[in-house]
Amino acid sequence: MAKNSNYFQCNNCEHQVPKWLGCCPECRKWNTLEEISHSPSQPKNSTPGKVAQLSSLDNISTEEAPRFITGISEWDRVTGNGIVPGSFSIVTGDPGIGKSTLLLQVSAQLSKKYKVFYFSTEESLAQVKMRFQRLQHESTSLLFSTQATLEVIVETCKQEKPDLVIIDSIQNIYSSENFSLPGTITQLRETAFYLMKLAKDNNIAIIVTGHITKEGHMAGPKILEHIVDAVFYLQKEDKWQTRILRSEKNRFGSVNEIGFFQMTSTGMIAIDNINQHLINDTKHTPGAVLISCLEGTRPLFLELQALTIQTQFSVAQRVATGIDHKQIVLIAAILEKYLHIKFSGCDIFFKLSGGIKIKDNSADLGIALTLLSSYFQKPVPAQTIALGEVSLTGLIKPIQNIDIHAKEAAKFGFDNLLIAHDQKLETKTNKHVRRFKSVYDLLELFPE
Repeated sequence: MAKNSNYFQCNNCEHQVPKWLGCCPECRKWNTLEEISHSPSQPKNSTPGKVAQLSSLDNISTEEAPRFITGISEWDRVTGNGIVPGSFSIVTGDPGIGKSTLLLQVSAQLSKKYKVFYFSTEESLAQVKMRFQRLQHESTSLLFSTQATLEVIVETCKQEKPDLVIIDSIQNIYSSENFSLPGTITQLRETAFYLMKLAKDNNIAIIVTGHITKEGHMAGPKILEHIVDAVFYLQKEDKWQTRILRSEKNRFGSVNEIGFFQMTSTGMIAIDNINQHLINDTKHTPGAVLISCLEGTRPLFLELQALTIQTQFSVAQRVATGIDHKQIVLIAAILEKYLHIKFSGCDIFFKLSGGIKIKDNSADLGIALTLLSSYFQKPVPAQTIALGEVSLTGLIKPIQNIDIHAKEAAKFGFDNLLIAHDQKLETKTNKHVRRFKSVYDLLELFPE
């Protein structure tokens, strides 16, 4: 009989050593080695003598089953207009951010039409019931369990064949055939694989919640993000006291799509017109300019704020919040080069509202106007949206998807558009469109 052998494995990088060490020799992290009991045996998936069944593309059906639409507008938007049957998704976020509350609402809505199982591994059934009653949902056919054993969950789903399974959370699920603790890399990797096979082989949509690390990344091995079909992050935005659901990966929808929710005593309420919150909070003052940023398929209004002041130090300060300070430094250098404005002798403090990070150059024109408005202490025209890219040669260049931004701006009463001279604009809903060839033309907005 083969003899059992124990070893120690790092739960951060999976490096293995024969004996316990305080620090992992591979990743140099302390107290990450865990003892693993290993019994050599034949792999349980070993199927000698069997071959794979192959199919040609002509014999494969491509008919899509109807998606599970909850009626929660922001959830349906982020998931790509509903949950796909047979998909495997994960929702992650900070502790107490509202993951369980949101998925309980999703489960309650879908249980009216579909067979839904909810496995709660972190709360007792009494706690789940109290949460359900607080959300003021009617009693539905939604079924609950606190089962955390992987093999029992898989067998239950194979026999009962539900349409949707919610597991809260995957870190507490464990395989009885694996001797490591729940939440370790070995357990997470095995659990995710068998849940993925359960979803694909039985056409069951599975959504699990996951923990995150102190750096804000999803806890567990990187392979977990590769196995799932969709990864959704639930984040908190302090300015409007909202929750942002962001799609980081989605095989069935748009990536970087975001949805907004407001946390209340009765659960998460979808916020359809988030731009209205910003409009109500915007003031027509020097050093403030509105831009439109495309997140997924949704244009969002963001306010850029700048403060420029003569520096009292040998090296001018560059402080930016919510935006890459290198982009601010670059635009300031372009304006100084061609307009001969001594930004190099000014401290620049820059802020982007909304908790959204800009990932393209469509905000260049807005940044330039914000700096100039603060420097001259003169506001840009009221009800104005700036959309354009600034090149290193000082030219204003057009951006993509301009019509999406223009229609959204007109919808909320922003009649003035500041765009590039050669920007093609099909929509005619905006009353005033002002075009600029280069940064020299921007000075026309700030007359002496």
